[in-house]
Amino acid sequence: MKTIFITGASAGLGKATAKLFQTNGWKVIATMRSPKKEQELSKLPNVTLLPLDVTNVDQINATVKHALSLGDIHVVFNNAGYSLVGPLEACTDDQIASQINTNLMGVLRVTKAFIPYFREKQDGLFITTTSVCGFSSNPLSCVYNATKWALEGWAESISYDLAQFNIRIKSVAPGGIKSNFSHVMDVASDPAYDDLFKKLNTLFNDGSLIEFTEPEAIAEVVYEAATDGKDQLRYQAGNDAVRIYHDRQQNGTEAFRIGLTRRLFPERLH
Repeated sequence: MKTIFITGASAGLGKATAKLFQTNGWKVIATMRSPKKEQELSKLPNVTLLPLDVTNVDQINATVKHALSLGDIHVVFNNAGYSLVGPLEACTDDQIASQINTNLMGVLRVTKAFIPYFREKQDGLFITTTSVCGFSSNPLSCVYNATKWALEGWAESISYDLAQFNIRIKSVAPGGIKSNFSHVMDVASDPAYDDLFKKLNTLFNDGSLIEFTEPEAIAEVVYEAATDGKDQLRYQAGNDAVRIYHDRQQNGTEAFRIGLTRRLFPERLH
């Protein structure tokens, strides 16, 4: 029986992934900041809940050590993260640092903690939740986008480093996910950008920019990445992510950027 270690498993994609792998006969180590509050996963057989705040280095090392004491681990799913939304000039330095600390540094810290274990046994797989915003970009989320683009570049780079040890790296890039993600996002606002916020909401609501997919469907892509045995780095998850990825591949990144800009500001471009 294989085991997956999941960060950010208290809700949304992390929780859906934990349930899917458990259903398919895996042992699951589901980590979250407050495991005592989790009432659903705690009732499932072969699921272990452990505390983990990916911004706390000492807790990461302690939790990874505890997890490894429970038995062999085959897959680490770096999923913990949240979104900071708003114009850069409205974001405080603390908001920017917190976003980078969680979304980017958290992944690097957890991965670093597991590498010696995987290297010693010459086997292992890291999967990281990136985003459609890791290969494309939406307005009013530049710091969030920066962390996700960074993760995509990091994943490709470290894949070369770890290939010699038979440690594989994969990233799953979802589009919109139906979850509580929007309820836990951090919002920075400035009246100068209110019109852009309204235009962006319109594109979200009509599905022309982002479609919202059930987290269970995204979890299926995570399971595919974990079990397909393919030498493949990137997986898009959700119709919107697949559509946007192929659009950018076919028409080019500049055409995509210009097209979205013209949709947002037709009165300013000719």
